Amino acid sequence: MKRAGGVLLPVFSLPSKYGIGCFSKDAYQFVDLLKEAGQSYWQILPLGPTGYGDSPYQSFSTYAGNPYYIDLKTLIKEGLLTKKECKAYDFGENKEQVDYEKIYQSRFRVLRKAYERFEQNEAYETFVSENAYWLDDYSLYMAVKDSQGGASWIEWDAPLRNRERQALDEARERLADEIDFYRFQQYEFDRQWKKLHAYANKQGVKIIGDIPIYVAFDSADTWAAPQLFQFNENKEPVGVAGCPPDAFSATGQLWGNPLYDWEYHRKTGYEWWIRRMEYCFKLYDVVRIDHFRGFDEYYSIPYGDQTAVNGKWMPGPGMELFRAAEAKLGRQEIIAEDLGFLTPSVYQLLEDSGFPGMKVLQFAFDSRDSSTYLPHTYPRNCVVYTGTHDNDTTRGWYHTAGREVHDFAKEYLNKPRLDEDSLAGDFISMAMSSVADLCVVPMQDYLGLGSEARINTPSTLGGNWSWRMKKGQFEKQVVKEMRRLAKLYGRCSD
Repeated sequence: MKRAGGVLLPVFSLPSKYGIGCFSKDAYQFVDLLKEAGQSYWQILPLGPTGYGDSPYQSFSTYAGNPYYIDLKTLIKEGLLTKKECKAYDFGENKEQVDYEKIYQSRFRVLRKAYERFEQNEAYETFVSENAYWLDDYSLYMAVKDSQGGASWIEWDAPLRNRERQALDEARERLADEIDFYRFQQYEFDRQWKKLHAYANKQGVKIIGDIPIYVAFDSADTWAAPQLFQFNENKEPVGVAGCPPDAFSATGQLWGNPLYDWEYHRKTGYEWWIRRMEYCFKLYDVVRIDHFRGFDEYYSIPYGDQTAVNGKWMPGPGMELFRAAEAKLGRQEIIAEDLGFLTPSVYQLLEDSGFPGMKVLQFAFDSRDSSTYLPHTYPRNCVVYTGTHDNDTTRGWYHTAGREVHDFAKEYLNKPRLDEDSLAGDFISMAMSSVADLCVVPMQDYLGLGSEARINTPSTLGGNWSWRMKKGQFEKQVVKEMRRLAKLYGRCSD
């Protein structure tokens, strides 16, 4: 990567009509403002359809796109909807928070109206044909799931759960219209995202996407290919993913995702992983690989445990997977999410891969794990953040950090005191001035927002993934200051 700057903002956090950020005019305006601000990258979160908990890291498919991001105004222009129809639904009144319950209740109903007016054409048929390897299973999965009251596949009757041919054929016939409805959603998502992505690239802005290491248990991926995972004869997980207890969590983190049968993947030449990564590089210009250390060793927690205390570390595929991917796909731009406690073997994997790792400034002042996050220790081949989607905003961090952390930050910044109003700016300057090739700053820090704008608090349910930027909040003065900093620290895109 060349020396550059970027902004982290999830798609759902964009201002737009109808309750949630999407591929609307506001998204294009955001790209324009990034260009004006001298930024080269827009980092987003996973784009997959979300389920319980609304987390983009727990998706019904590793390939499908979130239908919430389909811009309804575009469908109105295409004659598939009317303004009156869209206005008839309640998408939530809060301009700063996504009301996922209302979005869920309304979005599919209005998309159904668009689907009923849609006439299949050659472009649609090409999309369905080219993506059949995942789209057929996903559309069938969601149609069956809806017919079962939203239940996960593990709760379905045995013939469907086990994908017996006759049961699948009967379901395809019985649910043909619903299956086509889900195909339509993915077609519209794909068209709109590709158009926005192309526009960003034309404006000199690259998209950094995110590939979660794990898939959700309640997903088309696990139902369609259980052999990829560590399942017993009843198709229940043997172990699930998480993180061990540490200074931040006495009982660790229990994510609950099924673990991969890495021996099976090895025998196939990592075919599934390579296809997954290939698809990601069609969606994005750069891919951040989540939980990179899990490829060196993964933490396996016995299925059914209520905490992560009894887990154990098991060997992952290591460089073998990445060499296989590079042999098929060529050298791609990848960022390794290497946060947390790292062993010498993880550092070696990062070095062998050549991928830039991540540096988070908020971690630099925590005495529990600060050494490699302090800016004077950075190599050039890394990406520095003031914070990530899992961190509080810098202003919010200030209020929760203890006195010892404050004192260390004051000493490192060579300041007699920390000023709440200027701290985010101090952190941004510190990140921008570092030798890191790329500096990515959450939009909330450029706006100087507090904990009310936090995206996610790990290991909690409810209230996450919902913050939205207000229309007009990304004002000209903010753009001007972003550009000034980008030029000052040699990161301006033009």
